[in-house]
Amino acid sequence: MKISRIARFGAIGAVAALALVGCAANEGAAPDDNTDDTSSSVSGMIEATGASSQEAAQQAWVAAFQTANPDATVNYTSTGSGTGRENFLAGSSNFIGSDRAFEAEELAAGGFGSCTTDDIVEVPVYISPVAVAFNLEGIDELNLDGATIASIFTGDITNWNDEAIASQNEGVELPDQAIVPVHRADASGTQETFTTYLEAVAPDVWTDEASDEWPLSTGEAADGTSGVVNAIANGVGYIGFADASQAGDLGQVAIEVEGEYVPYSAEAASALVAASPLEEGREAHDLAFAVDPAAAPAGAYPIALVSYLIGCVEYEDAEVATLVKAYFEYVASAEGQDAAAEAAGSAPISDDLREKVVTAIDAIVTE
Repeated sequence: MKISRIARFGAIGAVAALALVGCAANEGAAPDDNTDDTSSSVSGMIEATGASSQEAAQQAWVAAFQTANPDATVNYTSTGSGTGRENFLAGSSNFIGSDRAFEAEELAAGGFGSCTTDDIVEVPVYISPVAVAFNLEGIDELNLDGATIASIFTGDITNWNDEAIASQNEGVELPDQAIVPVHRADASGTQETFTTYLEAVAPDVWTDEASDEWPLSTGEAADGTSGVVNAIANGVGYIGFADASQAGDLGQVAIEVEGEYVPYSAEAASALVAASPLEEGREAHDLAFAVDPAAAPAGAYPIALVSYLIGCVEYEDAEVATLVKAYFEYVASAEGQDAAAEAAGSAPISDDLREKVVTAIDAIVTE
């Protein structure tokens, strides 16, 4: 139910009338033109690491880009966002995928070993819901509000038939089963997106600050998105969070927003991001969204991941710069966004946002 559902909404997202859904994605440059722009002129190899949330999309992007550019090789390894940012600082990744942009103090500190200057490009190219997924026999969907979700992950609610859960799910026969919450063992942008939601909507229950590292000793830890999904799939009574593209057939939580319970979809996730401004005080080639889950409008899914491609404005090797720039341009194109929507169920960026993204990418120096 879940992966087919999210893929279906990814296709809908390509035409839905939402600010960040690609309603006019196919009205811009033709796909063949986007491909031709990056073909025959780029070659070489670039190495990248980072967000596991992007894995399905990256596989689709890399396959299409390399088909159009047979002399180019893009190696993307899913390591988690935190490791990706560490690798970018250390200089071992030419670009990275990250489920959050570098923070202001990180930008001020600089020291990006992959770059010849401290000037970087950060562009949002992957917008996707973060699913709260569970494994209970005979139950495919549950309704939960933010305070209940927070209480489950803090360990305050420990059994599935707790009244706080039962009161929101009339007619569902909840088992007398212990709850086992699962979180990420590694530093993860998906985890930061989830804890940002908890901090925003249930501050009286979730008293820790949002973080890409899990702040509590409760629950079980698993490595990467795949580790969390596997733990839930193999453990009855387990609950966790993961990029919706990888939630598979696990049970899903519809989350309370404005008195209604909203299941995850690309369309609903994009509605949250559409209502969010870009962070102030950043360069024109540094596009970071300030998403506030507590301000989610009716019908929006309040846990939405905005994931970025991050590269250098200046590279030591012009061939690397040219290849990174061409790859970023393909990913941001209507063709690239449609490929991600089909492969991962993400919400294509709008033409208006694409214009800003393309301008940001153009800051990469290739000569």
